[in-house]
Amino acid sequence: MFQKGGASWKNERILSIVGTRNPTSRGVDFCKQLIEDLAEYNPLIVSGFARGIDIAAYKAALDNGLETVACLGHGLNQIYPTEHKIHVESVCNQGAILTEFWSNSSFEKSNFLKRNRIIAGVAHATLVIESKSKGGSLVTAEHAHHYGRDVFAVPGRVSDMQSAGCLNLIRSDKARMITSAADVSFWMGWESNPKPKTVQKELFISMTEEEELLFNLLETKTSLDALALEAKLPISKVAAILFQLEMKGCVRPMAGKQFERA
Repeated sequence: MFQKGGASWKNERILSIVGTRNPTSRGVDFCKQLIEDLAEYNPLIVSGFARGIDIAAYKAALDNGLETVACLGHGLNQIYPTEHKIHVESVCNQGAILTEFWSNSSFEKSNFLKRNRIIAGVAHATLVIESKSKGGSLVTAEHAHHYGRDVFAVPGRVSDMQSAGCLNLIRSDKARMITSAADVSFWMGWESNPKPKTVQKELFISMTEEEELLFNLLETKTSLDALALEAKLPISKVAAILFQLEMKGCVRPMAGKQFERA
C-alpha cells in the first residue's frame, strides 16, 4: 500500500461514504448535513475520490475539520478525474491519498472496482448515499457485508433510479436504513459524551420464550448471524426479537452486527 499524507489509522471511528457519480441535489445535501452532524464524533471519512457523492463527502469532511482518505484506482503519480487535482493538497494536509497500485502500473478501468474492497476494508462501516441498481457503490457495500462490517443505506423514493441500489440493499437485509447522523451514531455505539448515565432498571422484566432463549445465548458478545444459527431461527426474526430486547433495556447493539447483554 502507498500513502501520501498523514492520516491516522488509529481512529476508532472510520466511516466509508460512497454513492453515485450523478447524485441528486437532495443526495448531495444529505451527505453534507450527515458529515456536519457527525463531526462531533470526529470520524475519519474514506471514499473513492470519484465525481458525485465521493467528492461531496471529501469537501464536507474538510469543511468540518475532519481527517479524510481518498482511495485511488491508480498510482500516486496521477489523479482521476483530472478536475479533482485541485483537492489533492487539501486532502493530504488533512488526511491522505491511498493506493495499492504502483506508479508505473497501466491505467485500467477495472482497477476502480478492485480498490472498492479497500474502501470497505479500512472502515468500520460503509454508508451508501444514492446508487442505481448496479454500480461501484454496491460492489463496495457487498465487500463490507462479506467482511462483517456494518453497512448503511439511505432510502429514497421507489420511483428514483438513484435510490434503487440503496433500496435493494435494505430489502435484502444487507444494509440498515439510516435517515440521519443520529442513526449512524446509534448503530455504531458512538458516544460524544462518554460519561456513564445512571439508569434505574426494572428488577423483573417479562420475556417471551424466544426472547429468553436469545438472552440466555448472549453470555458473551455475539453476532446476529451466530445467534440465528445457534437458536435455529431466521435472521429476520432474530433481528426483530433483539430489537424488542433492546427496547426493554436487556441488550445493546455493538459495531459489526454484534450484540451483548446490557
